[in-house]
Amino acid sequence: MECELCGRVYDCRPAVVDGVRMMLCPGCMRHGKGVKPAEAPNEVKRPIEQRIKKPREKDVYKDMTKELVSNWNKIIKNAREKKKLSREELGFKIGERTVTISKIENGELRPSDNMIKKLEKELEITLMEEVASTPSYSAGTRSGRGLTLGDFIKKE
Repeated sequence: MECELCGRVYDCRPAVVDGVRMMLCPGCMRHGKGVKPAEAPNEVKRPIEQRIKKPREKDVYKDMTKELVSNWNKIIKNAREKKKLSREELGFKIGERTVTISKIENGELRPSDNMIKKLEKELEITLMEEVASTPSYSAGTRSGRGLTLGDFIKKE
C-alpha cells in the first residue's frame, strides 16, 4: 500500500494527522497519532454519489391557497380615502413610511404578505382571494422535465 504522506510503497497503518485520517508508513507515523484498526476508516465505502445528500424538490406552490387580487392598489387607495386617512396617517397606523404607501397605491410596489395583513385589518378590506386550482408542473409532460411551450398550446 502507498503511504498517503510520503508516497512510499510500504505496509501502511491508519493514523490521524492534524485531524485527518490517513494511511501512513512507519517512517511517517511520527507525524501523526496511530489509531487502532477497529477505529480505522472503512476501506470499502459507498460511492460518493450515494453519500451526497440531494436536496428534495419542493413544490412551493403546493401550500399557496390565496393570491393578491388584481386591482389591489386601487382597492387600497379607495379604502384609505373612504376612511378619510392621509397617506401619512395610514403609514403611521401600520408602521410603514409614507413613500411606501404612495408606491403601493401607485402600483409601483407590491405589498408583502405581512403588510397585506396590516392593510386588511386597518382599512377593513380583503386583498387576498382563494386560488381556484394550482397547475401541477410535473403532470402532463411526457419527458418529466417540466412544462414546455407546447404543453400550453391547445390543439383544435
